Amino acid sequence: MQNREAEKAFEKSIREHEGLLHKVCRIYASTDADRQDLFQEMVIQLWKAYPKFKGESKFSTWLYRVAINTAITGLRQKKDFITSVEPENLPHNSSEDTYSKAEEERLQQLYRAIAQLNEVEKAIVMLYMEDRSYDEMEDILGISNSTLRVKMNRIKEKLRLLTKTTDHGT
Repeated sequence: MQNREAEKAFEKSIREHEGLLHKVCRIYASTDADRQDLFQEMVIQLWKAYPKFKGESKFSTWLYRVAINTAITGLRQKKDFITSVEPENLPHNSSEDTYSKAEEERLQQLYRAIAQLNEVEKAIVMLYMEDRSYDEMEDILGISNSTLRVKMNRIKEKLRLLTKTTDHGT
């Protein structure tokens, strides 16, 4: 009975945070098949780690940590398992997101620039775009608050240059 209750609680939590998992998949996987595989692998790893979740951090913080580590571990173990996102392979507007044509182009431009970042930089940007605090990012990524701030400033400058280059290159 207790095991079934844990399963139900896990399923409910995954459904509530499914969007976060899909964002990680979108950043770290390039094709629909790779995104589906990564999503499944993340859920498996989350289920394996679920008994160890003690609630000392927010569930979403813990979920991000496991999801990002799963994505990065997949990259390290099998270089072609997950590849950087190609802009043309990004999913178009989800049911929640509706953008004007200009906003959509800016978003695509941003994703093209993000695709050129390394895996850790991608994770930092994704968490930043989710309005995560530096304290939460530190918990998720295991990178000190001060180092995260320095990295974020460098990433912002890199993205400015990449989007400016992309803007003039088209």
